[in-house]
Amino acid sequence: MTILTSEAFGLTVGRLCHQLIEDHGDLKGVALIGLQPRGTALARRLRTGLERILGGEYLEYGELDITFHRDDFRHRSSLHSPSVTQMDFSLDDRKVILVDDVLFTGRTIRAGLDALLAFGRPASVQLLVLIDRRFSRELPIQPDYVGKWVDSIADQRVAVEWKEAEGADRVTLQSDRP
Repeated sequence: MTILTSEAFGLTVGRLCHQLIEDHGDLKGVALIGLQPRGTALARRLRTGLERILGGEYLEYGELDITFHRDDFRHRSSLHSPSVTQMDFSLDDRKVILVDDVLFTGRTIRAGLDALLAFGRPASVQLLVLIDRRFSRELPIQPDYVGKWVDSIADQRVAVEWKEAEGADRVTLQSDRP
């Protein structure tokens, strides 16, 4: 089942950019941080949109690997391969917007919060997600900015496809049942 078509996908990302500007103005003192691996695609798209809307103003931007902060790191049968963290600035006293594609149990976000502390003590941290699977939390984490809410059951998964990787922007809900 399609949740977001390519056209709706673009409108949703644009709306999220405008919400960030509405809440934070010119974004001075704000750092946009994408969580590796899938949150970075959304964060890059947001950065491009924000710079276009704000006239090319410089936006603090980083990409954060959370591999070794995950609570299931040692419990998986396959080895994790870490991504690269790209953050050449301190988060001290900055407003951080943490970005991920899908919020499900909250465990990835918890790992992201742990990993952030290596880069300073932010003034605040807000969470932006493209899709919020709101009835499946294992941890008390809620997003501040949401592209779309999806009600789903445990054996369904949300698949986010990016034009850069899969050839088209779209979000689908898929069932693991045959």
